[in-house]
Amino acid sequence: MSDPAKVRRHAERVRELVASVVRSQIKDPRLGMITITDARITADLRDATVFYTVLGDAAAQASTAAALESAKGMLRSTVGKALGLRHSPTLTFVLDDVQNQVKHIDDLLTAARSADAEVQRLAAKAAYAGDAQPYRVEEDDADAEGDSPADEADAEGDSPADDAPRGGDRR
Repeated sequence: MSDPAKVRRHAERVRELVASVVRSQIKDPRLGMITITDARITADLRDATVFYTVLGDAAAQASTAAALESAKGMLRSTVGKALGLRHSPTLTFVLDDVQNQVKHIDDLLTAARSADAEVQRLAAKAAYAGDAQPYRVEEDDADAEGDSPADEADAEGDSPADDAPRGGDRR
């Protein structure tokens, strides 16, 4: 298998070469405002996938796809000569619809923000279903006066601390 760093370098070189050739050598009027965004090449360096975006509507995207398809042979030979590989990689062009995905993510974020605002609005009006303090708290009359059962035991001298061994008397 090929070195992954070598594959990445070749993929980057394919992206640069295709972008350069599209910008300078292809004179097809169907070619719209195109940007080559990424290129990926298989580990055996035989197949390359080139991702592109087109500024415009669906008709501009379709005409640009047709122009790239017709120029595929020239692009492949240019890439093959520049890379110096035994076999020129076959090129596949894929429309990278980043704008649609960004719009979809923005719509999702807007929906999440509005749902959060609705939850905050409902939470502001919310009241407890039961008591505000759901746990039973019992206050003894002795606790209210400051005399707890432990205080009474200490006063009589029968505290558990009196039974504990003192000093070095460990058994």
